[in-house]
Amino acid sequence: MPKIVVLPHEELCPEGAVLEAESGETVLDVALRNGIGIEHACEKSCACTTCHVVIREGFDSLNESDELEDDMLDKAWGLEPESRLGCQARVADEDLVVEIPRYTLNLASEAAH
Repeated sequence: MPKIVVLPHEELCPEGAVLEAESGETVLDVALRNGIGIEHACEKSCACTTCHVVIREGFDSLNESDELEDDMLDKAWGLEPESRLGCQARVADEDLVVEIPRYTLNLASEAAH
C-alpha cells in the first residue's frame, strides 16, 4: 500500500503526516480522509487551483495530467514543474512526498462582490 508523506504546512498540517493510500485514489481524497483540509472550491471537478500541491518525490509514478489540468495549473500560485491538482493526481503504487503550497488562489471567495 503506497504512502503519502505530507510535509509540514503551518495551518493545515503543522507536524506533517504519513498517510496510507490505495492505488487509484487522488492525493486530495487521501488528505481529506485523514483530516488535512486542503481547499477544493470546485468540489474536485478540475475547475480551479485551490487543491494545488507540489509532488516532491514520486511525481513520475502519477497518472499524466491532461490538457484541462495543465490549463488550470497555469493559474496556480507558486507553480513548479512538479505541480499537480490534488483532485486529479492519482496515486499509483509508489510512495509520494507532497508539499501543500503556502498560498492558494480561490477566485470564488476572493473576487470582488
